[in-house]
Amino acid sequence: QAYADYMGFILTLNEGVRGKKLTCEYKVSEPIEKLVALLNTLDRWIDETPPVDQPSRFGNKAFRTWYAKLDQEAEKLVSAVIPKHLADAAPEVAVYLKESVGNSTRIDYGTGHEAAFAAFLCCLCKIGVLRVDDQMAIVFKVFNRYLEVMRKLQKTYRMEPAGSQGVWGLDDFQFLPFIWGSSQLIDHPSLEPRHFVDEKVVNENHKDFMFLECILFITEVRNGRF
Repeated sequence: QAYADYMGFILTLNEGVRGKKLTCEYKVSEPIEKLVALLNTLDRWIDETPPVDQPSRFGNKAFRTWYAKLDQEAEKLVSAVIPKHLADAAPEVAVYLKESVGNSTRIDYGTGHEAAFAAFLCCLCKIGVLRVDDQMAIVFKVFNRYLEVMRKLQKTYRMEPAGSQGVWGLDDFQFLPFIWGSSQLIDHPSLEPRHFVDEKVVNENHKDFMFLECILFITEVRNGRF
């Protein structure tokens, strides 16, 4: 049942953003604003927790300090998002938030952590905090902000890709922006797959399309020809 609920959530949002740009107009509810504020807090904590000098290139140990703060504050952060009559849900929902940012032992991040964030959002839908008319904002406002914070974590603390096999997707870290991002591009009048390796096309369109934002990030962190 949990799998069916999760997949249903992914596919419902996929349909909700079909043919839409990141920059289009959509409703932004109070819970959506609160979720963005939560992610802004995580972003601010990165600035307050700079990387430490260490001999190894990857896995900066300052991430563990950052994560410890989240571990301590997660329930409080979630409680600020959900209404008081749902306060009992906060401890359980907070677990998914803590699992969504990477592993503090291995100092890595991967698609399983991304899946935990989607599960976090799915839980908020199941308990009625997020509603049907929040669909576009969930993807374009909240999830897109989550991606920005995770990319900052990855670059700041040089996080390893978790369990990367190098064959399952274009990106070591994310899956969902390629799923939802491809839905955005359905029936686009001019953009075609051949354009996605064109630097000019990516630079001109990445603010409108999640898929191209991913391509841009890959080109920034990878060496050599894409």
